[in-house]
Amino acid sequence: MDSNEFRKRGAEMVEYICQYLETLNERRVTPSVEPGYLRHLLPAEAPHEPEDWDKIMMDVEDKIMPGVTHWQHPRFHAYFPAGNSFPSILGDMLGDGIGCIGFSWAASPACTELETIVLDWLGKAIGLPDHFLALKEGSTGGGVIQTSASECILVSLLAARAQAIKRLKSQHPFVEECLLLSKLMAYCSKEAHSCVEKAAMISFVKLRILEPDENASLRGETLRQAMEEDELQGFVPFFVSTTLGTTGSCAFDNLYEIGQELKNFPGVWLHVDAAYAGNSFICPELKPLLKGIEFADSFNTNPNKWLLTNFDCSTLWVRDRIRLTSALVVDPLYLKHGYSDAAIDYRHWGVPLSRRFRSLKLWFVLRSYGISGLQKYIRHHIDLAKRFEQHVLKDKRFEVCNQVKLGLVCFRLLGSDKLNEKLLSAINESGKLHMVPACVNEKYIIRFCAVAQNATEEDIDYAWETIVDFANEILEKEQHDELSEIINQKKTHTLEKKRSFFVRMVSDPKIYNPAINKAGTPKVSLDMASPVAARGSNPVIRTQSSIDHNSWISWPLAFLFNSNDDNGQKSNVSLRFRHLDTNVRPSSSRRNSGAGSSPSPEADHAASSVVNIIKSPKKSPNLMRKGLSSNATNSNSNNQK
Repeated sequence: MDSNEFRKRGAEMVEYICQYLETLNERRVTPSVEPGYLRHLLPAEAPHEPEDWDKIMMDVEDKIMPGVTHWQHPRFHAYFPAGNSFPSILGDMLGDGIGCIGFSWAASPACTELETIVLDWLGKAIGLPDHFLALKEGSTGGGVIQTSASECILVSLLAARAQAIKRLKSQHPFVEECLLLSKLMAYCSKEAHSCVEKAAMISFVKLRILEPDENASLRGETLRQAMEEDELQGFVPFFVSTTLGTTGSCAFDNLYEIGQELKNFPGVWLHVDAAYAGNSFICPELKPLLKGIEFADSFNTNPNKWLLTNFDCSTLWVRDRIRLTSALVVDPLYLKHGYSDAAIDYRHWGVPLSRRFRSLKLWFVLRSYGISGLQKYIRHHIDLAKRFEQHVLKDKRFEVCNQVKLGLVCFRLLGSDKLNEKLLSAINESGKLHMVPACVNEKYIIRFCAVAQNATEEDIDYAWETIVDFANEILEKEQHDELSEIINQKKTHTLEKKRSFFVRMVSDPKIYNPAINKAGTPKVSLDMASPVAARGSNPVIRTQSSIDHNSWISWPLAFLFNSNDDNGQKSNVSLRFRHLDTNVRPSSSRRNSGAGSSPSPEADHAASSVVNIIKSPKKSPNLMRKGLSSNATNSNSNNQK
């Protein structure tokens, strides 16, 4: 591609980008593809021969765009804003066109000096103390552009580690550095970004994660107690990472309290991570959120989040640049130049050697919008977040879960975490909106952030209406499932009740059979008398019904014992229990018994019924049948006597 072709295709690309951004609302905010989708659409090997540009751009639209999550979409409300603007795009385009590698002043003086100037501009606008500004008279600090907040925290921790090892080595000159390293302890809040933990892993230092208060804010007292405990255990506190505007809920650690406590722990490096919220401090009314910055040793924020600047562009300021560079300096001969002592070499300020001309796009943005334009943009996003917060507060089925100070609103349906997971999953799967969750105070919450550059109140209202529609559907389904569960529980309870009733019915027939209830259930005494000698080999035991004991005879037998035959005569049938070697026959005599009359319960209590229980010897079935007849005859004979 020559310059003429580049002019043509460059103009086409600018048009394509404009068309893309202007028609974003017509696209699905998140792709509906599965992992590996692109592998099946593209060849397994690179083309051997050059391909036509039009064909390449056709594949961009047909194959690449279906798999893109559109961060600039007006329905995208996840994470934090992904800064973007036409001045920034043009600045990146120019930086890519120049293509310099600005690792030192000599490698590209403009690349180095513009970065220093622009970082001072932004530092002043944010309200950083003078000792963070490189060009302020008497200052030893300065700013640098890193790739991300993760890198800012890493290089700050590395600098703090180098200072701590140097201090400990001077106190214990004969102790190995690896042993000294094992004693170092860093601190952060539970709500801090995960990159703090990763930085500790890379640096081989211990990290203690502290519990914040109910507002997700790390307090000075909590930090002090932890550091004192660790000192008693022989550890050496050396680094504290605080957060202004946490990722989960945009909470603010109490920087002023922490700074005051660290006065009693000299040598501890205090870092402030304000990746998202730090940009908002250019607004005078939000500067109180920066209270305590005078105690900090380093501070970072990301213009590529909320200052309309494309990624990557994360800015870091340090109080003392010598403490930073001494931990990272490597100075081979081929990188030295004649102005090393008079100029800044940014290769000593970070992990990578090679650096892009990133200050150009930030310079373009600051000049194109001005501080007033950027303030207006930030205030507009805060107003949109407040509008969404009001929508949530008006619906009693929802709750707001954070203090809405900037552009993030954390909310949830009143109910279980599982219910909110279902809601968010349904919304994201629809492609109408995109949000992400977080866990704050052990609760599953949904994060809603105003991110699009040109977001409007209509976008916020549409988002809320969509959320409510899905919430109605989820709650209706939950109510239906709950009703089904209640019905199933009722069925189960009814079945259990029927079973219980059957058991009670078997043990006490009065509860269901009026005839038995009227006749009354005979009561057989369990008070056994002494065996009485009788004719035959089987003992006869006489029991009294007047003693108030429940019968151990099942109700069918009791009913049979109490029933009359057709002539009004009591049944005189001798029965035998299968599970006992025992024959039972009711007494044929009853006081006040008459033909055709039914005994009353009162008569039962007044009369004495006699039940003869005759022990049967264990014999063969035939002998048992004979014995039954013989025993029944003997019982009749005895009763008559």
